[in-house]
Amino acid sequence: MKLIIQIPCLNERDHLPATFADLPRHIDGIDEIEVLIIDDGSTDGTSEVAAELGVHHIVRFPKNRGLSAAFMAGIDACIRLGADVIVNTDADNQYRGNDIQRLVAPVLSGQADIVVGDRQTDTIEHFSPLKRVLQKWGTRVVRRASATHVEDATSGFRAMSRKAAYHAFVHNRFSYTLETLIQAGRADLVVSNVKIRTNPKTRESRLFTGIPAYLKRNGPVIFRSYAMYRPVQTFAYLAALLLLAGIAIIARFVVLYLQNPGYSGHIQSLVLGVGCVILSFMVGLVIMISDLLAMNRRLIEEVLSRVRRLDAQLDREEQPQVEGVHSTGAVPWRPGGTASRQQKKTEARVEEASP
Repeated sequence: MKLIIQIPCLNERDHLPATFADLPRHIDGIDEIEVLIIDDGSTDGTSEVAAELGVHHIVRFPKNRGLSAAFMAGIDACIRLGADVIVNTDADNQYRGNDIQRLVAPVLSGQADIVVGDRQTDTIEHFSPLKRVLQKWGTRVVRRASATHVEDATSGFRAMSRKAAYHAFVHNRFSYTLETLIQAGRADLVVSNVKIRTNPKTRESRLFTGIPAYLKRNGPVIFRSYAMYRPVQTFAYLAALLLLAGIAIIARFVVLYLQNPGYSGHIQSLVLGVGCVILSFMVGLVIMISDLLAMNRRLIEEVLSRVRRLDAQLDREEQPQVEGVHSTGAVPWRPGGTASRQQKKTEARVEEASP
């Protein structure tokens, strides 16, 4: 059983050593652990620091492509590197490495395909009251859209099985957290939660500058993701509302006309009512087309998941080096193994940097 811990990075040379040193070297039920760094176009030498620390694999983008692209590149690389379980964590040491064992336990036991670390945001001191309220509201919306029982939708601390990784697809450039949950729920994957702890805040978020910016970018992501998988439920209410409005307005015209057939001043009601009915039928046609596209999308995703599986098998059987992944040659962490010289250097470096 192989676990790969992937860490998307953007200019994280100062925080990466502490994050790396905090990762567990042994987990019950895991035969070997490796670490993958996805360098999203860093300009501060993050990849060089990662190699010096003893990271096992590095994927580097020549320019910044966004968190979603980094996450998906990591998932793709982990599959081709033979990971049975994948854990995603942040490079700023927000999450505690000791919690990884609890995170992967439901996946190892077969009880879940994806496990999300619940940060228990009510207990995080640097979260403002407004942010806590919005966090709960947003999670409730995602829970409804994804048909899952996720408790912390925006948490990036996650574990997923190989099966779930095959079906992971992200189409927005902003963040993977919400779209992957909606997709997983609609793909009938089992999503569960594990309560975790967080470390003190080390820096401001680089993903968004404030709550308004976050809502502006994540709101459309939720709507678009839900609409892609549930187009009928998304637009049916609009079509029904237009049809009922049109019928009501036409009925008003008919009543007024019957009361006074010689008066033609209510013709506007007839025009408006007919317009609403026509619009409702147009939305109905959009629903039919969208539903066909959603069905086609599900078929394409199933084909892509099978291609991923075959591609990963070919990579392991025919290529010692996975394309696009720089493997440093560091020895995987195994049960009963002693700390390597590089690991000891890493721990010493973190201690020296600590105040």
